[in-house]
Amino acid sequence: MGGDMAVVEAARVSFGQGSKGEERDRRLIDYLMRHEHGTPFEMAVFKFHVKAPIFVARQWFRHRMGSYNEISYRYVEVADEFYVPDRLRAQDAKNKQASVVGAFTEEDHARGRALIEEAYRACYARYQELLAMGVARELARIVLPVGMYTQFYVTYNARSLMNFIRLRTGEGAQHEIRLYAEALSRLFERKMPWTYDAFRRFVLQPEEKGLAGAA
Repeated sequence: MGGDMAVVEAARVSFGQGSKGEERDRRLIDYLMRHEHGTPFEMAVFKFHVKAPIFVARQWFRHRMGSYNEISYRYVEVADEFYVPDRLRAQDAKNKQASVVGAFTEEDHARGRALIEEAYRACYARYQELLAMGVARELARIVLPVGMYTQFYVTYNARSLMNFIRLRTGEGAQHEIRLYAEALSRLFERKMPWTYDAFRRFVLQPEEKGLAGAA
């Protein structure tokens, strides 16, 4: 809902004005972004349908500036679909919340993937056995791992979306959620190219924040 022009119109509503042509409108968006006038960016809204592993979704839901609604495995049976990483990563020796490319051989990667897949198969088999016994879905699901996929809808205004992208494309973000943030960033750029361009220059690359410009 909305787009670049929704930001322009919201910013100029105090004066009862709207568009003044592309050049001046883009300069206005630059001005708002550079000086951190965030409210006009709340007038453009995005809704995403996301499919992601549960461990990614739990990190995602920490961003409370969005509205979320998730599939319930109390009501539907879990599909046999789980996330398996392409490559293993080692624990960062300095940052307890981070991982790094480890000194793993191709054999290590293959063995690690096999161990993960074996665990998934065992958990899903126990889940199916519990269902076959007549155990309720809401209880049988407790044996399933956080690598299983979930689905949810999330609604952000553009200001909140930029905050999510800024945080989750950063070096400290986990690789898996960073991939989703990068995908959202590409969608954002396609739908709001003027705003994204200013966001890239003044927020993602803040060394350009001091560049001259006027509304």
